[in-house]
Amino acid sequence: MNERPLVAWDVDKTLIDAGPGGGDIMDVAVSRTLDRVLEHGVRFGGKTDPRIAAEILAASDVPLPHDEHVATVLTHLEDVLRERAHLLAAQGRVLPGVRETLKRLHDLGAVQTVLTGNIRPNALVKISAFGLDEFLDLEVGAFGSDHASRPQLLPLVLERAALKYRRTWTPQQTWVVGDTEFDHECAAASGARCLLVATGSVDYDTLGTLGADAVRHDLSDADAVVSLLTGR
Repeated sequence: MNERPLVAWDVDKTLIDAGPGGGDIMDVAVSRTLDRVLEHGVRFGGKTDPRIAAEILAASDVPLPHDEHVATVLTHLEDVLRERAHLLAAQGRVLPGVRETLKRLHDLGAVQTVLTGNIRPNALVKISAFGLDEFLDLEVGAFGSDHASRPQLLPLVLERAALKYRRTWTPQQTWVVGDTEFDHECAAASGARCLLVATGSVDYDTLGTLGADAVRHDLSDADAVVSLLTGR
């Protein structure tokens, strides 16, 4: 039995779809940093904001070093989302089954937080815009602003949760839930369990080849998801 798991949720395309208001904020932030529009083919899904910014700069032949540019991009990224925060709830949506799943896990005593590539301020804006913060302990979460490498984020969640709750979670009691191969990579690096959902840019069949503990089309069957995550 694993009735009180630690569940670390990805945000974009796992819990929410930020809609048009959140869709191009990275490109706008990069453009503000360099005062020009860059053409690139960088895929965003599952990556941290610092990694995305660095990949865009590299793909656009911006001269090294990139560290200072990346820091400026992240500052603009926070500004752009704050300017558009009012659009999130109006144009975005909570994905199927998410609210019910979060509520039921919360009621069962699961510790839930986020493990996201978003920088912390932007993750908080997105989560609060849809009223999901009441189910999540964001103090123990990990964010793109903590580290550019996603596999480095789960150890931070485990450490922060252990300090706050004065207990530890074994790999079998720890779940990472996301929508890309990077979420699975993150879980595997720490030996945690992984649930992948095909609500992002990676299709169900492809997710099924990655070796996650479970793959679902979405979270609409809250009964099944809660049973899976709690070991009931």
